[in-house]
Amino acid sequence: MTIHSFKTGSEKSFRWLAALLTLTAIGMSLATSGCTKKSSNSQELLHVSYDVTREICTAVNEKFIKRYEAESGKKLTIKQSHGGSSSQARSVMDGLKADVVSLALWIDINAIAKSGLIEPGWENRLPNESIPYFSTVVFVVRKGNPKNIKDWPDLVREGVEVITPNPKSSGNGKLSFLAAWGSVTTRGGSEEEAMKYLTDLYRHVPVLESGGRGATTTFLNKRIGDVQLAWENEGYLAVKESKGEVEIVYPPVSIRAEPVAAVVTSNAKRKGTTETAEAYLKFYFEPEVQKLIAENYFRPIDPQIAEEFKEKFPPLTMFRVTDISKGWDDAQTRFFSEGALFDQISKLAAKR
Repeated sequence: MTIHSFKTGSEKSFRWLAALLTLTAIGMSLATSGCTKKSSNSQELLHVSYDVTREICTAVNEKFIKRYEAESGKKLTIKQSHGGSSSQARSVMDGLKADVVSLALWIDINAIAKSGLIEPGWENRLPNESIPYFSTVVFVVRKGNPKNIKDWPDLVREGVEVITPNPKSSGNGKLSFLAAWGSVTTRGGSEEEAMKYLTDLYRHVPVLESGGRGATTTFLNKRIGDVQLAWENEGYLAVKESKGEVEIVYPPVSIRAEPVAAVVTSNAKRKGTTETAEAYLKFYFEPEVQKLIAENYFRPIDPQIAEEFKEKFPPLTMFRVTDISKGWDDAQTRFFSEGALFDQISKLAAKR
């Protein structure tokens, strides 16, 4: 009887436990269903970009979210991450779950593509080879330009300190290096002369920040340096934030900077955000946003908007990376890879 009683009790206990587990499973299913329903009514994108795009990204995000929510009835959140372009690319490859990237250099996004996170042919998925705007490198100087800096040779005069980011981590840094190099070679100078000039230039650089915004902080807030090599839009932001304590000088020649954008297809597919991410990046090419781009001192690629804002952008001669190398892969190998020209120049510049 004891054994029989024990079995009966066990069966009752088992049936009670089974019923409890069934109810729990149902409850969990309902809870999960509720969560799924909630998540289906909202989406979140992570936009990983380079250092000096905080303001333009914020402005575009506000407009896109308003349109997206009105058209879809769903809530959208767009988070931003900013830093040196090359550092941002490495962060995405190391696991930062970006849905979209907009970086200063083609090589940075292509590195992500080579890692398998972005599908091949990414350049052709957006208009204008995925270049929503362009820019250039300008000089930001102290009010009144006391060192009389007008052209690239003026940067290596005695007593001039130059602020520029590190080309190893920053798109601004790479573009400034290439702009300086091309200022010699595209005006008839030899590569030997360019090498000598860049060595002299980096002897005038007291500190290499990791990104363009850090360089601006060093120049404006710490008041280090006589001239900053900056993105055009960053230069105008510096003028505004300093309340006129600095001003912009356009050199006769500089590089044409062409930032690019792409959906991080592997992440977007896994998160279910591909459609939204693609719509978000295509939004940058619409006239409404091209106008916003121009208002924030990036140069629009829409011809009509460019004509409307032509007085805002002083003319200068701009060369492309293909004018000083075979292309971005070649430029990366020749100038910025381990032991390449920038490393050689840094060692020579250290021997003051």
